[in-house]
Amino acid sequence: MNESAPPSWLSRRVARLMGSAIESGRPAPRGYTPAARWSLVLADGRRVFAKSGEDTPRSAVATWLRREYRAYRDIAAPFMPELLGWDDDGRHPLLVLEDLSYAEWPPPWHPEQIALVRSAADAVARTPPPAWAEDIEERERGHLSGWLRVSEDPAPFLGLELADERWLRRCLPTLIESARSSQLGGDSLVHFDLRSDNLCFVTGGSSSRVMLVDWNWCGRGSGVFDVMSWLPTLHAEGGPAPWDMVEDSGGLAALFSGYWASQAGLPPAGSGRRGRQLQLACLRSALPWAIRELGLPELPIE
Repeated sequence: MNESAPPSWLSRRVARLMGSAIESGRPAPRGYTPAARWSLVLADGRRVFAKSGEDTPRSAVATWLRREYRAYRDIAAPFMPELLGWDDDGRHPLLVLEDLSYAEWPPPWHPEQIALVRSAADAVARTPPPAWAEDIEERERGHLSGWLRVSEDPAPFLGLELADERWLRRCLPTLIESARSSQLGGDSLVHFDLRSDNLCFVTGGSSSRVMLVDWNWCGRGSGVFDVMSWLPTLHAEGGPAPWDMVEDSGGLAALFSGYWASQAGLPPAGSGRRGRQLQLACLRSALPWAIRELGLPELPIE
Protein backbone atom coordinates (compact mmCIF):
# COMPACT_ATOMS: atom_id res chain seq x y z
CA MET A 1 0.00 0.00 0.00
CA ASN A 2 1.52 3.36 -0.98
CA GLU A 3 1.87 6.32 1.36
CA SER A 4 -1.21 8.06 -0.02
CA ALA A 5 -3.48 5.05 0.43
CA PRO A 6 -6.42 5.48 2.80
CA PRO A 7 -6.27 3.87 6.26
CA SER A 8 -7.08 0.17 6.16
CA TRP A 9 -10.05 0.56 8.48
CA LEU A 10 -11.58 3.17 6.16
CA SER A 11 -10.96 1.02 3.08
CA ARG A 12 -12.62 -1.98 4.70
CA ARG A 13 -15.70 -0.03 5.74
CA VAL A 14 -16.13 1.72 2.39
CA ALA A 15 -15.72 -1.61 0.59
CA ARG A 16 -18.39 -3.16 2.80
CA LEU A 17 -20.78 -0.26 2.20
CA MET A 18 -20.22 -0.14 -1.56
CA GLY A 19 -19.86 -3.87 -2.22
CA SER A 20 -16.54 -3.39 -4.00
CA ALA A 21 -12.90 -3.27 -2.91
CA ILE A 22 -10.84 -0.07 -3.03
CA GLU A 23 -8.57 0.03 -6.08
CA SER A 24 -6.83 3.33 -5.34
CA GLY A 25 -7.32 6.59 -3.52
CA ARG A 26 -5.92 10.00 -2.80
CA PRO A 27 -6.53 12.55 -0.03
CA ALA A 28 -9.06 15.28 -0.73
CA PRO A 29 -7.53 18.26 1.09
CA ARG A 30 -10.40 20.75 0.88
CA GLY A 31 -12.11 21.85 4.08
CA TYR A 32 -11.24 23.51 7.38
CA THR A 33 -12.05 20.69 9.81
CA PRO A 34 -9.78 17.76 10.76
CA ALA A 35 -11.98 15.17 9.08
CA ALA A 36 -10.39 12.45 6.96
CA ARG A 37 -11.36 13.07 3.32
CA TRP A 38 -10.59 10.66 0.50
CA SER A 39 -11.38 10.42 -3.19
CA LEU A 40 -11.53 6.68 -3.91
CA VAL A 41 -11.68 4.49 -7.00
CA LEU A 42 -13.46 1.16 -6.49
CA ALA A 43 -12.50 -2.10 -8.15
CA ASP A 44 -15.72 -1.99 -10.16
CA GLY A 45 -14.75 1.40 -11.64
CA ARG A 46 -16.95 3.68 -9.55
CA ARG A 47 -15.52 6.77 -7.88
CA VAL A 48 -16.68 7.86 -4.42
CA PHE A 49 -15.83 10.45 -1.80
CA ALA A 50 -15.40 9.24 1.79
CA LYS A 51 -15.35 11.44 4.86
CA SER A 52 -14.82 10.31 8.43
CA GLY A 53 -14.12 11.82 11.82
CA GLU A 54 -13.22 10.63 15.28
CA ASP A 55 -15.76 10.93 18.10
CA THR A 56 -13.78 12.22 21.07
CA PRO A 57 -14.52 14.82 23.77
CA ARG A 58 -12.01 17.17 22.09
CA SER A 59 -13.40 16.80 18.57
CA ALA A 60 -16.76 17.92 17.19
CA VAL A 61 -16.16 16.40 13.75
CA ALA A 62 -18.22 13.27 14.41
CA THR A 63 -21.19 15.36 15.55
CA TRP A 64 -20.89 17.50 12.42
CA LEU A 65 -20.78 14.40 10.22
CA ARG A 66 -23.96 13.04 11.78
CA ARG A 67 -25.72 16.34 11.07
CA GLU A 68 -24.38 16.36 7.54
CA TYR A 69 -25.62 12.83 6.90
CA ARG A 70 -29.15 13.83 7.90
CA ALA A 71 -29.03 16.70 5.40
CA TYR A 72 -28.01 14.43 2.50
CA ARG A 73 -30.61 11.91 3.58
CA ASP A 74 -33.54 14.32 3.93
CA ILE A 75 -32.96 17.17 1.46
CA ALA A 76 -33.74 16.19 -2.12
CA ALA A 77 -32.61 18.88 -4.56
CA PRO A 78 -30.42 19.27 -7.67
CA PHE A 79 -27.71 21.04 -5.66
CA MET A 80 -27.25 18.07 -3.30
CA PRO A 81 -24.57 15.43 -4.00
CA GLU A 82 -25.81 11.85 -4.03
CA LEU A 83 -25.62 10.01 -0.72
CA LEU A 84 -24.05 6.60 -1.36
CA GLY A 85 -23.45 5.22 2.09
CA TRP A 86 -23.39 5.85 5.82
CA ASP A 87 -21.88 3.87 8.66
CA ASP A 88 -21.77 4.99 12.27
CA ASP A 89 -19.88 2.65 14.55
CA GLY A 90 -20.21 5.07 17.45
CA ARG A 91 -16.61 6.26 17.19
CA HIS A 92 -15.69 6.99 13.55
CA PRO A 93 -18.85 7.88 11.58
CA LEU A 94 -18.29 7.42 7.85
CA LEU A 95 -20.06 9.30 5.08
CA VAL A 96 -19.80 8.22 1.43
CA LEU A 97 -20.94 10.56 -1.35
CA GLU A 98 -20.58 10.84 -5.09
CA ASP A 99 -17.08 11.97 -5.98
CA LEU A 100 -16.91 15.58 -7.18
CA SER A 101 -13.16 15.79 -7.63
CA TYR A 102 -13.68 16.05 -11.39
CA ALA A 103 -15.85 19.16 -10.99
CA GLU A 104 -14.66 22.77 -11.29
CA TRP A 105 -13.89 24.29 -7.89
CA PRO A 106 -13.47 28.08 -7.67
CA PRO A 107 -11.58 30.37 -7.49
CA PRO A 108 -10.95 31.88 -9.94
CA TRP A 109 -14.44 33.20 -10.45
CA HIS A 110 -16.18 33.96 -13.74
CA PRO A 111 -19.34 36.09 -14.10
CA GLU A 112 -21.44 33.15 -15.25
CA GLN A 113 -20.35 31.13 -12.20
CA ILE A 114 -21.30 33.96 -9.86
CA ALA A 115 -24.74 34.06 -11.47
CA LEU A 116 -25.08 30.28 -11.05
CA VAL A 117 -24.24 30.47 -7.35
CA ARG A 118 -26.79 33.22 -6.80
CA SER A 119 -29.41 31.08 -8.54
CA ALA A 120 -28.41 28.07 -6.45
CA ALA A 121 -28.69 30.10 -3.25
CA ASP A 122 -32.18 31.16 -4.31
CA ALA A 123 -33.02 27.50 -4.96
CA VAL A 124 -31.79 26.57 -1.47
CA ALA A 125 -34.01 29.27 0.04
CA ARG A 126 -37.04 27.88 -1.85
CA THR A 127 -36.39 24.32 -0.66
CA PRO A 128 -38.47 23.29 2.38
CA PRO A 129 -36.14 22.69 5.34
CA PRO A 130 -36.39 19.30 7.06
CA ALA A 131 -38.38 19.16 10.28
CA TRP A 132 -35.21 18.83 12.37
CA ALA A 133 -33.59 21.99 10.97
CA GLU A 134 -32.67 24.35 13.80
CA ASP A 135 -33.67 28.01 13.91
CA ILE A 136 -30.47 29.91 13.13
CA GLU A 137 -31.74 33.02 14.95
CA GLU A 138 -31.90 31.03 18.15
CA ARG A 139 -28.80 28.93 17.46
CA GLU A 140 -26.41 31.51 16.02
CA ARG A 141 -27.34 35.05 17.09
CA GLY A 142 -25.02 35.04 20.09
CA HIS A 143 -22.23 33.31 18.19
CA LEU A 144 -22.33 35.85 15.36
CA SER A 145 -22.58 38.93 17.59
CA GLY A 146 -18.88 39.64 17.38
CA TRP A 147 -18.92 43.41 17.86
CA LEU A 148 -20.18 42.83 21.38
CA ARG A 149 -17.15 40.63 22.03
CA VAL A 150 -14.89 43.26 20.48
CA SER A 151 -16.37 45.84 22.85
CA GLU A 152 -15.48 43.61 25.80
CA ASP A 153 -11.96 42.83 24.55
CA PRO A 154 -10.82 45.01 21.64
CA ALA A 155 -7.17 43.90 21.71
CA PRO A 156 -7.41 41.02 19.18
CA PHE A 157 -9.22 43.22 16.65
CA LEU A 158 -6.91 46.21 17.16
CA GLY A 159 -3.95 43.85 16.81
CA LEU A 160 -4.97 43.28 13.19
CA GLU A 161 -4.03 46.93 12.54
CA LEU A 162 -7.09 47.66 10.44
CA ALA A 163 -8.31 50.42 12.73
CA ASP A 164 -7.19 52.39 15.78
CA GLU A 165 -8.86 52.86 19.16
CA ARG A 166 -10.32 56.24 18.23
CA TRP A 167 -12.08 54.81 15.18
CA LEU A 168 -13.36 51.85 17.16
CA ARG A 169 -14.77 54.00 19.98
CA ARG A 170 -16.59 56.18 17.45
CA CYS A 171 -17.98 53.40 15.25
CA LEU A 172 -18.60 50.50 17.62
CA PRO A 173 -22.06 51.61 18.91
CA THR A 174 -23.38 51.95 15.34
CA LEU A 175 -21.92 48.60 14.27
CA ILE A 176 -23.41 46.86 17.31
CA GLU A 177 -26.85 48.34 16.71
CA SER A 178 -26.84 47.54 12.99
CA ALA A 179 -25.78 43.95 13.66
CA ARG A 180 -28.50 43.63 16.29
CA SER A 181 -31.13 44.78 13.77
CA SER A 182 -30.18 42.15 11.16
CA GLN A 183 -32.74 39.51 10.30
CA LEU A 184 -31.67 35.91 10.85
CA GLY A 185 -35.04 34.29 11.42
CA GLY A 186 -37.26 32.85 8.71
CA ASP A 187 -38.67 29.68 7.23
CA SER A 188 -36.12 29.10 4.47
CA LEU A 189 -33.53 26.37 4.24
CA VAL A 190 -30.10 27.86 5.01
CA HIS A 191 -26.80 26.17 4.14
CA PHE A 192 -25.02 28.57 6.51
CA ASP A 193 -21.49 27.99 5.16
CA LEU A 194 -21.67 29.03 1.51
CA ARG A 195 -18.15 29.66 0.21
CA SER A 196 -15.82 28.39 -2.51
CA ASP A 197 -14.53 25.30 -0.71
CA ASN A 198 -18.12 24.13 -0.21
CA LEU A 199 -19.35 24.45 -3.80
CA CYS A 200 -18.37 23.30 -7.26
CA PHE A 201 -19.64 23.36 -10.82
CA VAL A 202 -20.64 20.18 -12.61
CA THR A 203 -20.96 20.36 -16.38
CA GLY A 204 -23.48 18.23 -18.21
CA GLY A 205 -23.92 18.78 -21.93
CA SER A 206 -23.90 22.52 -22.59
CA SER A 207 -24.89 23.62 -19.08
CA SER A 208 -23.42 23.66 -15.59
CA ARG A 209 -25.04 23.34 -12.19
CA VAL A 210 -23.86 24.10 -8.70
CA MET A 211 -23.32 21.35 -6.16
CA LEU A 212 -23.16 22.32 -2.49
CA VAL A 213 -21.30 20.27 0.11
CA ASP A 214 -20.60 20.42 3.87
CA TRP A 215 -24.15 20.71 5.15
CA ASN A 216 -23.34 20.24 8.83
CA TRP A 217 -24.35 23.81 9.75
CA CYS A 218 -27.61 23.95 7.81
CA GLY A 219 -30.73 25.24 9.49
CA ARG A 220 -33.90 27.28 9.07
CA GLY A 221 -33.79 31.04 8.72
CA SER A 222 -33.60 34.06 6.45
CA GLY A 223 -33.77 33.36 2.75
CA VAL A 224 -31.02 35.90 2.01
CA PHE A 225 -28.53 34.71 4.61
CA ASP A 226 -26.54 32.42 2.31
CA VAL A 227 -26.07 34.99 -0.46
CA MET A 228 -25.11 37.75 1.98
CA SER A 229 -22.61 35.60 3.87
CA TRP A 230 -21.03 34.42 0.59
CA LEU A 231 -20.40 37.90 -0.84
CA PRO A 232 -17.41 38.86 1.37
CA THR A 233 -15.67 35.55 0.63
CA LEU A 234 -16.35 36.05 -3.08
CA HIS A 235 -14.79 39.50 -2.95
CA ALA A 236 -11.79 38.17 -0.99
CA GLU A 237 -11.19 35.73 -3.86
CA GLY A 238 -11.17 38.35 -6.57
CA GLY A 239 -14.90 38.70 -7.21
CA PRO A 240 -16.97 41.89 -7.21
CA ALA A 241 -17.44 43.92 -4.06
CA PRO A 242 -20.52 43.07 -1.97
CA TRP A 243 -21.92 46.59 -2.33
CA ASP A 244 -21.87 46.16 -6.10
CA MET A 245 -23.94 42.98 -5.79
CA VAL A 246 -26.72 44.07 -3.40
CA GLU A 247 -28.18 47.42 -2.48
CA ASP A 248 -28.72 46.78 1.23
CA SER A 249 -27.62 43.95 3.50
CA GLY A 250 -30.21 44.76 6.14
CA GLY A 251 -27.56 44.85 8.85
CA LEU A 252 -25.92 41.57 7.83
CA ALA A 253 -22.77 43.37 6.68
CA ALA A 254 -22.32 44.64 10.23
CA LEU A 255 -23.15 41.24 11.69
CA PHE A 256 -20.68 39.32 9.50
CA SER A 257 -17.91 41.88 9.86
CA GLY A 258 -18.36 41.74 13.63
CA TYR A 259 -18.03 37.98 13.72
CA TRP A 260 -14.81 38.05 11.69
CA ALA A 261 -13.53 41.05 13.67
CA SER A 262 -13.88 39.04 16.87
CA GLN A 263 -12.18 35.94 15.44
CA ALA A 264 -9.43 36.90 12.98
CA GLY A 265 -7.05 38.27 15.62
CA LEU A 266 -7.28 35.28 17.97
CA PRO A 267 -4.54 32.64 18.21
CA PRO A 268 -4.88 29.81 15.65
CA ALA A 269 -7.28 27.04 16.67
CA GLY A 270 -9.03 24.18 14.93
CA SER A 271 -8.21 24.82 11.28
CA GLY A 272 -5.07 26.67 12.40
CA ARG A 273 -3.43 29.62 10.71
CA ARG A 274 -5.27 28.99 7.44
CA GLY A 275 -8.62 29.52 9.15
CA ARG A 276 -7.54 32.82 10.70
CA GLN A 277 -6.22 34.00 7.34
CA LEU A 278 -9.59 33.27 5.76
CA GLN A 279 -11.37 35.19 8.52
CA LEU A 280 -9.08 38.18 8.03
CA ALA A 281 -9.65 38.15 4.27
CA CYS A 282 -13.41 38.09 4.83
CA LEU A 283 -13.16 40.89 7.37
CA ARG A 284 -11.26 43.04 4.86
CA SER A 285 -14.26 42.70 2.53
CA ALA A 286 -17.14 42.82 5.01
CA LEU A 287 -16.02 45.75 7.15
CA PRO A 288 -15.77 48.27 4.26
CA TRP A 289 -19.21 46.99 3.20
CA ALA A 290 -20.67 47.81 6.60
CA ILE A 291 -18.86 51.17 6.68
CA ARG A 292 -20.35 52.17 3.32
CA GLU A 293 -23.87 51.11 4.33
CA LEU A 294 -23.74 52.91 7.66
CA GLY A 295 -21.92 56.05 6.53
CA LEU A 296 -19.08 55.48 8.99
CA PRO A 297 -15.61 57.01 8.71
CA GLU A 298 -13.19 55.12 6.49
CA LEU A 299 -10.69 52.83 8.16
CA PRO A 300 -7.75 55.03 9.21
CA ILE A 301 -4.99 52.42 8.95
CA GLU A 302 -5.64 50.34 5.82
